[in-house]
This record gives sequence, structure tokens and C-alpha cells, in this order.
Amino acid sequence: MYRQKILKVGNSIGITLPSEIVKNLSLKAGDHAEVTLSMTNELLISFPDSHQLTLGLKPIPNKKQKSL
Repeated sequence: MYRQKILKVGNSIGITLPSEIVKNLSLKAGDHAEVTLSMTNELLISFPDSHQLTLGLKPIPNKKQKSL
């Protein structure tokens, strides 16, 4: 899980994506994002323009967990 700040972008607001996610999904500026608000007020984001094959997708480690 990543914790990102909400930024002001003109008259709107936005959230940046961590570079690791951008790299893993092969996203580029101009790609589209589909955003859905769930019944539990969680945002679900999918990237239909992702150029990444699912076979090569590596899981993103949970940075909050520490190994013992």
C-alpha cells in the first residue's frame, strides 16, 4: 500500500501514481484511468490502456510490513 497526497491541479485535484506502479503497468502520460467509487467509499482504479502483459506483472510489496 502506498500513501499519496492529494494535489491541486488547476481547478481540480489529483493523485500521483508511484513510479513502481507506473513501471509495472507500463503506463504513459495520456493513458486513460477508469475510476469507480465502491459502496464502502473506496476508489477502484483500472487502466484499460495498460501496455503490460499480465504474465510479466510482479506483485507490489506492502511497504508498511517489516520482516522479522
